[in-house]
Amino acid sequence: MTALQDGPVLAPPAGSQAAAPSRRQARAAASAAPREPRRWALDLGAVALLLLVPVIGFWPTFDGPLALLPGLGGLILGLGIAALGTLQRWGVLLLAAATVVAYFVFGGLFALPHTALAGVVPTGETLRGLALGVVTSWKSLLTTVAPVAAEDGHLVVPYLMLLVFAVVTGSLALRVRQPAWALLPAVACLALQIALGTSEPAAPVVQGILLAVVAIVWLTVRAAWAPARSAVALSSGTQPIEDRRHLVRRVASAAGVLAVAAAVGGASTLLAPPHEVRYVIRDVIIPPFDIRQYPSPMQDFRIYVKDFSDTPLFTVTGLPAGARVRLGTMDAYSGVVYNVSDSSSAFTPLRSNMAGDVEGTPADVRVEIGEYGDVWLPDAGYVDALEFEGERAEALRRATYYNPATGTGVVRTGLRSGDAYTFRTVVPPRPSDADLAADRFAAVDLPRPVAVPERLREIAADAISKQKATTPFAKVEALRTHLMESGYFSHGLKDEQYSLSGHGSARLSTMATAEQMVGDDEQYAALLALMAREVGIPARVVMGFHAEDASGSELVATGGNLHAWVEVAFEDAGWVAFDTTPDEDKEPKDQTTQPKADPQPMPLQPPPPPNEDADEPPLVTDDRKAEEESEPTPGYLGLVLAVGGISLGTIALLLAPFVIIGGIKASRRRKRREAPVPADRISGGWDELMDRAVDYGRGVPVGATRYEQSAQLVAILDEPRVQSLAVRADAGVFGPGEPTQEEIDAFWAEVDGVVVGMSKRASVWKRLRARVNLRSLTQSSRLATGVRSLRTRIASAAGESRR
Repeated sequence: MTALQDGPVLAPPAGSQAAAPSRRQARAAASAAPREPRRWALDLGAVALLLLVPVIGFWPTFDGPLALLPGLGGLILGLGIAALGTLQRWGVLLLAAATVVAYFVFGGLFALPHTALAGVVPTGETLRGLALGVVTSWKSLLTTVAPVAAEDGHLVVPYLMLLVFAVVTGSLALRVRQPAWALLPAVACLALQIALGTSEPAAPVVQGILLAVVAIVWLTVRAAWAPARSAVALSSGTQPIEDRRHLVRRVASAAGVLAVAAAVGGASTLLAPPHEVRYVIRDVIIPPFDIRQYPSPMQDFRIYVKDFSDTPLFTVTGLPAGARVRLGTMDAYSGVVYNVSDSSSAFTPLRSNMAGDVEGTPADVRVEIGEYGDVWLPDAGYVDALEFEGERAEALRRATYYNPATGTGVVRTGLRSGDAYTFRTVVPPRPSDADLAADRFAAVDLPRPVAVPERLREIAADAISKQKATTPFAKVEALRTHLMESGYFSHGLKDEQYSLSGHGSARLSTMATAEQMVGDDEQYAALLALMAREVGIPARVVMGFHAEDASGSELVATGGNLHAWVEVAFEDAGWVAFDTTPDEDKEPKDQTTQPKADPQPMPLQPPPPPNEDADEPPLVTDDRKAEEESEPTPGYLGLVLAVGGISLGTIALLLAPFVIIGGIKASRRRKRREAPVPADRISGGWDELMDRAVDYGRGVPVGATRYEQSAQLVAILDEPRVQSLAVRADAGVFGPGEPTQEEIDAFWAEVDGVVVGMSKRASVWKRLRARVNLRSLTQSSRLATGVRSLRTRIASAAGESRR
C-alpha cells in the first residue's frame, strides 16, 4: 500500500549518474526553495523597491522628506512581519495580529512622534491618536490643503498604508509559486497613494521607470532561477549544456524586453505635456465651506467708525513693531462691494505649518475679545498655527476656517466677549523703497473686477504719465500720490464734511470725478485698488487696525484706529502694504462744497447703515443662484463617500483573507458532500475529518491508510469513533455495491460530531486559528488525489465484476 501511495520508483537508466527524484523529494525541495538566501534577498528587495514608489509619491503632499520616515518605517516593519510569518508558517490571523501590534508599538516613532515620550515610547495620547487615525486620518488628509503638517496626525496615512501593503505584498512574494501575484497589492498601493496625493506628481519619470524596471527584472530572474533550482537541487549538481543555453537565451531576451520597456516608459513620460496633472480625490471633494455666505467686512466700516470709535473691540498683545492686525483681505469687486474670495487658496480648517517657509520676525500673539462680535478672525502677519482658549476652545476650533494665501480667517459661529486665542505668526519686514524700485510685479491670480467706473482707467493712466513713472514701484507711488494730494478726508459724521458711506461703483465714480474727492479709508483704498487693476497692477484691499505709534507691542482695537489699505504683489517682496488715505486734518477747502454729479442737501440724520447698500446688482445675484442651482449634490456627499470608501476598503483588505479562506474551505466541503459517486462522498467525509484535524494542529500522516491515520488520531484525540469511521469509510469505498444516501448522511453526521468534539476541547484562540489555517489546503497533494481516484476505480471494477 505504501508503494502504491508514493508511486512507482523507476530505476535510473543505464549510464546515468543519479536516480530520478521521487515526488515526495520534489515536494520537499519545492517547499525548501523559498528558504534559499538569494531567493529571499531577491523577493524582499524587489518588494521594497516596488513599494518605494508610493513612498516617493507622498513627497508633494508633505512638501519634503517628511513622508519618507513613516513610509519607510511602515515598509520595513511590514517586510519584517512578512518574513517572520513565512519562517514561522503563520496563518492570516497571526499575521494580522502581528501587524496590529507593530502598528501601535511603533506608531509613536513613525506617525505621531510629537505625542510619544522622547519621540519613541507611545503614550496614552499616542495610542488614542493611532486608534482614531485608522478612520479619521483619511478624511483629515483629503480635506487639508497640501502641504500638510505632521503635528495634525497626517503621517498615520503613509505609515498605515505601507505597513499593511508591505505585509500583504511580502507574504505573497515569499509564499506563492507565481511571484506575479505580488504585483497586485503593489500596484494597488500606488493607485491608493495617487488618489490620496496631489494633482502634481512627485517624480513621474523616476517612479514609472523604477516600477517597470523592478517588476521586469524581478520576474525575469525568478523565471530564470526556477529551472536552475530544479535541475541543480535535485540532481548531482551538473546542469546540461542545453539548459544553460536556454537560461542564457531567456536572460538575454528578458534584458532586451527590459531595455525596450524602460526606454518607452521614459520617453512617454518625458514627451508628456508639461502641465498635465492627475485627477485625485482631493480635487473632487467640495470643501464644506462657502465664503460667499458671509458679508464683506468692508460693509461695516462706517458702523465701527461711528458707533465704536472709543469702544475696545479686542486687545492684541505680543505684536512685533510695525505689525498690523488684519480682519479681512478682499480681492473680488462686484460693483457694489469689495469682498473676500477663495480664488487664491481655499478656506480650510485650522492646521499647523500654515506659514510654510515665510521669512520674517516670529511672534506669539494673544488676542482677547471685548465688544467685537463678528465672524472675521483678527490676526497679523503669516499665521503658522492658532489655538483657542477657554470653554469654547474646541467649538471655536471646529468652526474656524483659514485662508493662508490671504491671511483671512472666519469663525462660523462668531466671536464674542470673553473669547481668547494665541497664534504663532511670522511678520515679514517692510522692504525699502530702493528694493521695491528694483522689483517687479508678481504674477498672481485675482478675480476680475466687475462694473468698474469707466473714468478710473483714464485717471490712472494720466497720474502715471504725469509722474513719468516707468518702474512698477513708481507706478504704484504715482497712483497713491495722486489720491493723497487730490483728495480730502472725512468720515461723514456730524461735525465733518458730508461723505457718503459705501464704495459701490456709483459712489466711487462720483467721488473720482468731483472737483474735490472726499472720503475716508473705505473709499480711497477701493479707488487705489481698482485704478491699479485697470492698469495691470495686482492689488487687493485689506481692512484692519493699526496704531499711529507702531512701536508698542499692545494694540487696543477701536473704531478710532480702524483703517483700510491696499496690498500690491511684488515678485521678490511679496504683498506690500500702501496707505493711500489723506491725512485726517486735510479737510475740504469749502465746507459746503457738494459733488456736482449727485447734489444732495445736508441730511438732518446720519446716513442709513451701509448694510442697505450691500445689495448686489441682479447680475451678480443671478450668477450665484445659477451656480447654486447647478450643484446637484451637497458638498458633504463626495467627502463622505470618499472617506467611507477608503475606510471600508482598508477594513475589507484586512478581512479579505478570512473571508476567502473560509469560502474556499466551505466550497471544498460542499464538493465532497455532493460528489457524483457515492463512494467518493464517503471518502470525502473522511478527508474532511483529516483536514479539520490538521487545521487544529493534529498531526496526520500523509499517504498512510485510513486505519493507520485513525490509530494515530485515537491516541491524540481520545476519540474511539475515529477508528470505526475509518472502517466504515474503507467498507464504503472497497465494499460491494454503492453506499446508500442514508449511510452517507449517517457517516457525515459522525464526522461532524467528531469535529464538534475537537472544537469544544480547543480554546477560542485555537478555534479562530483553525478557521484560517492554510495547512489543510496546502498539505493535499496530487499523489493522494491520484491514489483516491485509483482506489475508487478499483472498487467500482470489483463491484461490477461481482454484479
